[in-house]
Amino acid sequence: MRKNISLEEAQELLMEHCPSLQTGYVGLQDSLGRVLAEDIVAKENIPPFARSPYDGYALRAEDTVKASPDSPVGLEIIEEVPAGYAPKKIVLPGTAVKILTGAPVPEGADAVIKFEETEVKDKKVLIFSKLKAGQNVVPAGEDVAQGDKIACLGAVISPPLVGLMASLGITEVPVYERPRIAIISTGDELLDVYEPLQPGKIRNSNSYTLAAYCRELEAQPFILATTRDKKEEVGLRLIEALEKADMVITTGGVSVGDYDVLDEAMEYIGAETLYWKIDIKPGSPNLAAVKGGKVILSLSGNPAAALVVFHLLGVPYIKKMAGRVDYLHPKIEVTLKNDFSKASPRRRFLRGKLRLEKGIAFMEVTGGQGNGVLHSMIGCNILAEIPAGSGPLQAGSKLSAFLLD
Repeated sequence: MRKNISLEEAQELLMEHCPSLQTGYVGLQDSLGRVLAEDIVAKENIPPFARSPYDGYALRAEDTVKASPDSPVGLEIIEEVPAGYAPKKIVLPGTAVKILTGAPVPEGADAVIKFEETEVKDKKVLIFSKLKAGQNVVPAGEDVAQGDKIACLGAVISPPLVGLMASLGITEVPVYERPRIAIISTGDELLDVYEPLQPGKIRNSNSYTLAAYCRELEAQPFILATTRDKKEEVGLRLIEALEKADMVITTGGVSVGDYDVLDEAMEYIGAETLYWKIDIKPGSPNLAAVKGGKVILSLSGNPAAALVVFHLLGVPYIKKMAGRVDYLHPKIEVTLKNDFSKASPRRRFLRGKLRLEKGIAFMEVTGGQGNGVLHSMIGCNILAEIPAGSGPLQAGSKLSAFLLD
């Protein structure tokens, strides 16, 4: 077991034990937010035919070569084609077809002129200017051409992608299964949310917060009963969780106190501990273990500390397990909006909110930065890094930061 390792080392160890989940198909309407298990390749054009973007007349551009304001060209109107109907006639020299927005351009025509640029007289349309071939014609495949790759394996399905797949007639979408995440909170001091407060007790918020974050990731979380600080009880709960889930997340019991029994529980169930403690603040006390090919990520019982490490380690792991190729948080440079008065002998991560002002990315600290301050996670969409050995920081300091997407 490795101890007090860097964040990057911990992440690497976790990713080495990240399995690929099974794949299957879901209906198009249920695909939003899921992860593609295959490339999506267009088997037809969008639009499937050349169409008119305006109400007007479809014609041969060649027939308008001599048209001018003083000497218009008259073309015989042979048909009218509304949107949703196919033309029945071919545009021959000297003819035109009245066409409505979205209607297919008839065979023989290679240009469209707007209604307002014409006049109609004696069943003929008068053209007052020369047109070019292709003018005002939306070609077949302008949006997507047959054979185009419209989305890649590992991409998260977005509303526009749902629309494109609908346009292509795709009703069943290949996706990865959603990760099942078991969540366990440990601690004799914990009450469930529906229990009244008692002396010396606090309510279990960690399980509910983590479950909510997992749902945002399109994972399937389930909360197991809170477990007392006994290695046998924790071990039995871990075995129960491993039987039901693809990953287990626990909170509490990972420090060095007499009642911190997670390391003993791992040994009790025969799990291999990958590391204990990472060299950051908050959240240094945490460990990861693996049993039966499944990872157990054990976080601090302090809410903010647990959530910071969950974002830095748990979220990328869950994203990768779900099949995503973009599982790592993007990094940007931010300018600190507020003073931060504490020194940082250890590498520290600040919770904050990204604000764009006049093209500059600022980070506004979201509140108290103590290990147990859950309130500072509200509105937090960025974790800014303060290097180890830094003193107090003034507003305007530049920091590297992870975007929590």
